[in-house]
Amino acid sequence: MFERMQPDEILKRIQAQEEKQRRGHLKIFFGYAAGVGKTYAMLQAAHTAKSRDVDVVIGYVEPHARPETMRLIQGLECLKPRMITHHKIDLKEFDLDTALLRKPDLILVDELAHTNAEGLRHQKRYQDINELLNAGIDVYTTVNVQHIESLNDMVASITGILVRERIPDYVFDDADQVELVDIEPNDLIERLEDGKIYQKQQAQKALGNFFDIDNLIALREIALRRCADRINKMFELTKADKDGDYYTGEHILVCISPSPTNAKVIRTAARMASAFKGRLTALYIETSDYEHMDQKNLHTLSENMHLAQQFGARVEAVCGDDVAYQISEYARLSNVSKIVLGRSQTKKRFFAKSSLVEQLTTAAPNLDIYIIPVKQSLTYHYQKHKENIQFTMKDFIISIGFIIFVTGIGYLFQWLGFSEANIITIYILGVLMISVMTSQRIYSIVSSVVSVLVFNFFFTDPYFTFQAYDSGYPITFVIMFLAAFITSGLAVQMKKNTKKAAQTAYRTKILLDTNQLLQKKIKKGL
Repeated sequence: MFERMQPDEILKRIQAQEEKQRRGHLKIFFGYAAGVGKTYAMLQAAHTAKSRDVDVVIGYVEPHARPETMRLIQGLECLKPRMITHHKIDLKEFDLDTALLRKPDLILVDELAHTNAEGLRHQKRYQDINELLNAGIDVYTTVNVQHIESLNDMVASITGILVRERIPDYVFDDADQVELVDIEPNDLIERLEDGKIYQKQQAQKALGNFFDIDNLIALREIALRRCADRINKMFELTKADKDGDYYTGEHILVCISPSPTNAKVIRTAARMASAFKGRLTALYIETSDYEHMDQKNLHTLSENMHLAQQFGARVEAVCGDDVAYQISEYARLSNVSKIVLGRSQTKKRFFAKSSLVEQLTTAAPNLDIYIIPVKQSLTYHYQKHKENIQFTMKDFIISIGFIIFVTGIGYLFQWLGFSEANIITIYILGVLMISVMTSQRIYSIVSSVVSVLVFNFFFTDPYFTFQAYDSGYPITFVIMFLAAFITSGLAVQMKKNTKKAAQTAYRTKILLDTNQLLQKKIKKGL
């Protein structure tokens, strides 16, 4: 059901780890607006690193009219900016080549989302920083929430300002460290009014536009959420190699069935996933009775799967007859936090088997299980497929042949002086072989009974009768029958599992072949 990691994938991970060790480390000082103190915090961290004898260089710091920030530049080596003339305007840009030639342990490059002037090697500053990292140089940089690509539209809808300078999300997510520089929005506005961020005329304009209190509160919330999302992504990557049943994010698992009321369960799970802002997975357990399902139930099952896909669920199917075990194992390995099931309002009988909910609660005690009640009148009643008993001459001959064969072996054992326990073992082995070689379980059941009778007839005193003088023989017969019956049952189950595994392997082969054909077509198209 669940594949082990392939050797090629393990090798790729090792190579990726080695490459990451050779690369420099990127630390981003992240804020929700200008003036929160990103550059100030970055310069403070640089002084701390220098005090530990780290070779620190300022590659580029955006000129600020903020005395506290500019004072922190003192005492740190600064690279001269590269002068670029663009439309008769002299622009100061970060000099990448000089930084690579200097190659310090740590370099500070402000404004990660900055767009470089024409004529430089890279269009964006984050590309410059990536080249520094590939050279093994650690980098400190700064960025605001509105510059992240996936958040750009959201921020624009809040502030009414569309930011042109943006960075891909992976640059932010792949950073080795992100430090959120955060202050209260009221304190930020106070700093703005005091002229600590912009000049007075520019500050008044900013207060009437971007630096509205409602805007700042919303931007701060987005920044906090984005940092939390990054932590969740890092957790998922690191937890992939670990075996645990704990979780930090919400992952809703809904179980799919051919029941007409399953659609209600799927809709409820979709609403939960939306409310918890979590992932939704729809799981179907394909039992051995799937191939005997009628067209009506197959159609309903297909509709339920399609409905789950419409809600954005990832539809998965696993094989196995122990439904509770399959669900619990999938939930454990996929970091599921909540399971949603449907249950009709039916009365439990005294000797009834434990319900799926009870079995699942025992198998996965650490998971939250939500039961969605459905009307009994509309409930799909699962009917286990019953085999049609068909006697064939081939199976009949195999059964009779093995009984005669093991009886002959029994006479040989008796002539050699072996005990009755050895003869009983031979008959149990015979029933096992009949179970494996015949097409239906009825032959193994009948063979279990016949083996007991034949053993009684030929090997217990008085011989050639169905009587037994020894008072312990009835217990022997019962144990012999139970052993033969249980062994045959396990053999039949093994055959079913082997058949199911073969079907799964065949499906996997089809998927792999299809994937290879698609890749060939794509290569031809290129």
